Amino acid sequence: MNLSLVVLAAGMGSRYGGLKQCDPVGPSGETIMDYSVYDAVRAGFKRVIFVIRRDFEDAFKSAVGFKYEGIVKVDYAFQSLDDLPAGYSVPAGREKPWGTAHALHSVRDMINGPFAVINADDFYGKDSFQQLADFLKSTDVEAVKFALVGFRLDHTLSENGSVARGVCTVDDSGRLSTVTEMTKIVRTESGAEDQSDPVSPVSYTGAERVSMNLWGFTPAFMDELISVFPAFLDESMHNLKSEWYIPFVVDAMVKENRAEVVVLPTESSWFGVTYREDRPQVVDAINDLVEQGGYPAELWK
Repeated sequence: MNLSLVVLAAGMGSRYGGLKQCDPVGPSGETIMDYSVYDAVRAGFKRVIFVIRRDFEDAFKSAVGFKYEGIVKVDYAFQSLDDLPAGYSVPAGREKPWGTAHALHSVRDMINGPFAVINADDFYGKDSFQQLADFLKSTDVEAVKFALVGFRLDHTLSENGSVARGVCTVDDSGRLSTVTEMTKIVRTESGAEDQSDPVSPVSYTGAERVSMNLWGFTPAFMDELISVFPAFLDESMHNLKSEWYIPFVVDAMVKENRAEVVVLPTESSWFGVTYREDRPQVVDAINDLVEQGGYPAELWK
């Protein structure tokens, strides 16, 4: 079974000629995205689809895509504001991208089998990709059965400020019950706390499972995106800052009993550069993994 990895890279920042993904963190100049592709390939993924903006296609291909030639099949999809269903148009003044669900919607004509979805600038670890590959290989391609790799909340926090996380509730059989976006989580002495509502902060132990946008889907999820996108636009398109997120779609399907989502718990630590000050910690963490033998000192040698 050929597995595809969809890398959401369209919304990245503007460093390095518009390519935040090129920020080196490994001992031989590797990026976080390099490690994700490396882990995916050794878990059995045969194809990578990068979702990017059309305006940095050439820069992305020359700085990123070329290095995977001969290692894995590489394709590209393009997220653009005007990629909307028939009868809809971009509201005047809209500049903000439509969100992760819309980015994934961009690959709708390229998917015909099981696939995983990741953020381009998140480090997920070998175990996460292996669990996801095993799940996708063992799941009926026609099933409305998906997977989410669930990280411990306290393994995903920054020491340099608040973070947004999709906090999951999981039933006794390991199925996802809800995923709630909490937008201002900080570390505390007892665990963590969401302070988005300063009057009523929400406390966590730190052991809760959270979504870091590492999903495994069958093609049924793509059908769902196509089906519900107009409803999102009808409700939200005139809010110029509204965004359509993958967890919103998954959460609605779960609540309506139209999908089963298995939470794959991992003890891996997530790494990411949410704040500029996070980068040295990411570099140190990856160097530690290299020294422990988890990765070669030069990935693509």
